[in-house]
Amino acid sequence: MTKRRFLLLAASMLAVALGGLPVELGVSVAAEKLQLRLTNQEFWKLVSDFSEPDGTFHSENLVSNEARYQYVLPMLTERAKPGRAYMGVGSEQNFTYMVAVRPAIAFIVDIRRGNLDLHLLYKALFELSADRADFVSRLFSKPRPAGLGPTSTARQIFAAYASVSTSRALYDRNLKAVEDQLVTRHGFSLLPGDLEGIEFVYRNYFTDGPDIHYQLNTGGGRGGGFPTYVDLMVATDGTGRARSYLATEESFAFIKDIQTRNMLVPVVGNFAGPKAIRAVGAYLKQKEQVVSAFYLSNVEQYLRQDGLWSQFCTNVTMLPLDASSTFIRSRRGGSSLLGRAGVGGVGGFTSDLGVMAAKVAAGCGR
Repeated sequence: MTKRRFLLLAASMLAVALGGLPVELGVSVAAEKLQLRLTNQEFWKLVSDFSEPDGTFHSENLVSNEARYQYVLPMLTERAKPGRAYMGVGSEQNFTYMVAVRPAIAFIVDIRRGNLDLHLLYKALFELSADRADFVSRLFSKPRPAGLGPTSTARQIFAAYASVSTSRALYDRNLKAVEDQLVTRHGFSLLPGDLEGIEFVYRNYFTDGPDIHYQLNTGGGRGGGFPTYVDLMVATDGTGRARSYLATEESFAFIKDIQTRNMLVPVVGNFAGPKAIRAVGAYLKQKEQVVSAFYLSNVEQYLRQDGLWSQFCTNVTMLPLDASSTFIRSRRGGSSLLGRAGVGGVGGFTSDLGVMAAKVAAGCGR
């Protein structure tokens, strides 16, 4: 499908959608421009006010399991407009998609409070780190080796760290720095259990190192052929171009900047829940923002299994969309909008793109 045909299809679907389904929360708010930076108080108010009660899932999702997640990036960068809003779910995969679409603000909505804790850890580590090599040192509690600089590739960075042992002293010092960054410097009113959740995530990164990968909570060891953190960071978009958020210093700097300005907001919420996505939609409309891209992973699969897909679809109608607003999906088997079957990598996942307005136009009762 060409870009022109994609946009024409999206425009027609959006017109049908907005003519026949509700798109407001029923709250009248005065429009105002999105600021360049959220204060610490504004950031935490969004986190707290938009979040739903903690939920459960069958895995912790500390690392993505979608090996070829970058394959959609060439098309995504053509369709998604920069300077808008990004939405996503899960872990570090969002950073790479954000680098591609260049949002002004981002919301990560996940059913687990543990995912919020993970993103708070990442937030602090980005803010504390000067560059990619420094960030990898902090993330995995390894002393920084000599010889790494702004032109080093992600592969070179991780190769250099492969021979460096983890340091318990560095882990303890970094964990304390993370807690100080969040509680003392930012003044976030963390809930009971958040610091323990952050420590849980960080301990897993310390224990497994750069070989950490996705695993189910049901046990069965750490195998399964899932991509490691290194695999995900040195992966390419299928054309040979490395696009992870650690591929270049400029990509890392983009995420560090948006984190430092408090413009990446993690929220606890069920995609089919009554508040999180709707609250994000109302906020974005108030700020005159449009959703550029929404990374769903394969959450739709579970929503359909649980009979909740129509509720999610209705929530999507509450988001500010236009013809270019794009879903980023992961699903098992099949073919994608890229025209290639089975491009999803390990576990048979296929990454593809979809017109967000198409979900609305198709109707939410089916």
